[in-house]
Amino acid sequence: MRGKQPRIVLLAMSALVASALIAGGPVNADPANPAAAGSQRSHLENPRSAQNVRIQLTGADMLDKVVAAGYDLEHGLTRVPDGIEGEAVVTAEQLAGLEAMGAKVLAEGEGFEWSEVADGGFQAAGARSAAPLAAPAQSDEATVRVVRADWFTTKGQGFLYVEARTTEGAQSDPVVLMQLENDSGKRTEFGFARTMSRFVDSGQYMFHRNLFKLDQRPDQIRVTSSTGGVTTGKVSDWLENAPPPLTDNPGYKYDFVDGYKHPQQLFARAHEIARQYPDIAEIVYLPNKTNGYQRKAQATIGGTGQSAVVVSSAAWGHEGGNDITVEFVERPGANLPLSVEVSGKAIRVLLAKDASGALASTATQVATALKTQSQGLIDRAHPYRTNTGTGIVVPTVAPVSLSDFLDEKRVGAPEGEVPRGEATIPVLRIGKHRDGRNPGVLIQAQDHAREWVPATTSLESAERLVHNYKTDKETKKIVQNTDIFFILSNNPDGANYSFYNYTSQRKNLTNHCADVDADPGRRNSWGVDLNRNYRVGSAQDGYAGGSNVCTSGTYQGPEKLSEPESKNIVWLVEKYSNIKFMMSVHSNGGQLFWQPGAYIADGRITTPRPPLGDEAFYWQSAGRILSQVKAHRETVVTPENVGGSSDVLYSSAGNVREDLYHTYGIYAFGWEVGGSVYNPATGNWQGGSFQPPWEGDPSLVSGHAETMEYANGIMEMFRVAADWGNDKKKPTSELVPGKGKYRGSVDVRFETSEPATIYYTTDGSRPTLDSPRYKATEFREPGQVFRITETTTFNWFSVDASGNVEKGYDPTDKKKSKNYRSATVTIVK
Repeated sequence: MRGKQPRIVLLAMSALVASALIAGGPVNADPANPAAAGSQRSHLENPRSAQNVRIQLTGADMLDKVVAAGYDLEHGLTRVPDGIEGEAVVTAEQLAGLEAMGAKVLAEGEGFEWSEVADGGFQAAGARSAAPLAAPAQSDEATVRVVRADWFTTKGQGFLYVEARTTEGAQSDPVVLMQLENDSGKRTEFGFARTMSRFVDSGQYMFHRNLFKLDQRPDQIRVTSSTGGVTTGKVSDWLENAPPPLTDNPGYKYDFVDGYKHPQQLFARAHEIARQYPDIAEIVYLPNKTNGYQRKAQATIGGTGQSAVVVSSAAWGHEGGNDITVEFVERPGANLPLSVEVSGKAIRVLLAKDASGALASTATQVATALKTQSQGLIDRAHPYRTNTGTGIVVPTVAPVSLSDFLDEKRVGAPEGEVPRGEATIPVLRIGKHRDGRNPGVLIQAQDHAREWVPATTSLESAERLVHNYKTDKETKKIVQNTDIFFILSNNPDGANYSFYNYTSQRKNLTNHCADVDADPGRRNSWGVDLNRNYRVGSAQDGYAGGSNVCTSGTYQGPEKLSEPESKNIVWLVEKYSNIKFMMSVHSNGGQLFWQPGAYIADGRITTPRPPLGDEAFYWQSAGRILSQVKAHRETVVTPENVGGSSDVLYSSAGNVREDLYHTYGIYAFGWEVGGSVYNPATGNWQGGSFQPPWEGDPSLVSGHAETMEYANGIMEMFRVAADWGNDKKKPTSELVPGKGKYRGSVDVRFETSEPATIYYTTDGSRPTLDSPRYKATEFREPGQVFRITETTTFNWFSVDASGNVEKGYDPTDKKKSKNYRSATVTIVK
């Protein structure tokens, strides 16, 4: 911590240990049991049999299929013109399976990269285009629109990011090409022609785009299509000239967190904060207990063939299941029946023999005997995976011990034993007035177990609040004007498993798998993806990005809200209805997003997009939040990575953000912290990871640096919420170019003084909340333009994000409230 307070050391893990944990995570391979298992534990997968490869998929549909097949590709994905590129940790067998599904394995250095230099545009691409460059189209409707053109700097390097859309780009044949040019400042010529990359998602054209280095900030860009459309656009600043962060305030204390923390440490610190600062902090306990860090004891006996038997204890491993042994015994003689003997926790299966004295018990028969004759010790026994169990079972060399495989004593694991049994998740609530008067902010970290930085980022934010409340006036305003709820780990069971057993664990520890996937070799694939378990835009309703395969990384669960962790979130926002903002903190893609978060792949039908006013408020808030991230060490979350999550990332059916926004009206953000950091030494962007080394080059990728910079962003989100709650200023709006007389026709649009939703009529009636809502032309674009060819009267009012109505107009009071806005556009023929 910077300041005079003692530094809080919860779990300090060196870069070497953290790297070893990541590299040593086991993969989902089959156990290599010998046919006659004599060891005390089944020999499970070799964690070092996997390799990290970069692959290319044809698109979102293929991504869904690959994830549903059990491959873990949910992060590190990049949209490229030919589909999606991503990383996978796979065995040789799994790699062959990926290739059989159509995935392309990329060699080192292969794959899509943004061009560093101008490529000549159409002149260079002419041979690739079947459509010759036509003369600019002379029509009332432009065929090319600039979506955004953003200039930003990072580590001393300038970049320009451009998105443009052609109205002819949907399913055209030949494909419409787009050329981008930029000037070198005001009143300079266009040049530096580049061919733009075409972005298609689930078969739907989205836009063309480019990201490239520039040393001089341009003032304008020009985009030309291969069919003759042409338009220009002004360049805007992205995250430039941000105000200084709170950490620059004199005497401000920060840098409290000194390493990754497992759930016990996170929750212990939450309780300690509540004890130390009772005037502004307390603990709220979530009512639905989680499965807990516990599993049934298991063994796969007899290899993996038709004679293999998978055995699971009735009791949890720590409650006696780990003490059970199973032995398959051959007796001398003939015509012997299959039977089971139990002595304490020792189970002996006496194998049957036929008339000739040969062994005669099949795997199916032995499994049935264990379930029915083990005196309640075994409640699940079955043939291995898809086997029919027709093989004859052979005796074991010695009794086989069952195990829950939860071993917190492994090398590299933190010290201390993990509590077994169901877990209760505490919520750290911070605020001077915790009575519902202030807007609530929910920070939910670690839905996905392997994402360690979100937890440290959230804890660092909490520490900053309580330590600076009495000494920093900006922090005092936050604490006095907001009501903040921290869930430091929403998946403590999975997180413990990630720390102590399998670093790549994503889901919780609830096992819903049927017998075909219930053997211990599948144990690292069990669980529910908590961020696919909600009710809006779910996979059960046909939306992409969630799986009904229990071993998939995006398994949605057996039904909506099946998991206690997701039920708890619903309980919290229903009990504390003042919660108006939410941030679900994830890693490590480097995105900030909101709705829509999911789509139906066939036709790319998204969940409802927010009204234009809400979308503008999201963008405004994102700019504030990300500016404070950049202020720490110039890390830039690029514009392409901000917006609706289904637009910038992929479709994630049944995510929490969608549910909270559409069901409760909560401004719900999703945040992928980490991501790429520009390295000026190499001139490249360096990618992140789920558990980057805690320390390292402070200008590049490290858990410590990410924790500090993204805590800056969370603190700014609190200020966004405080400003929202204190906002009493009414918005204003205008019809542009406005009322008056126009010859022939005129294009008009609405403009607002701040993010606001406009409701309007053109039939002379009084506008209400049921009137048409002013909307965007396309996603990520400004409001629609009306072509007026007949005299038209617009009546309208605007409502800002805080609910303030322009001029105090009451759209529900038909008799008294008539002070809506009105303008008549007169067309002279």
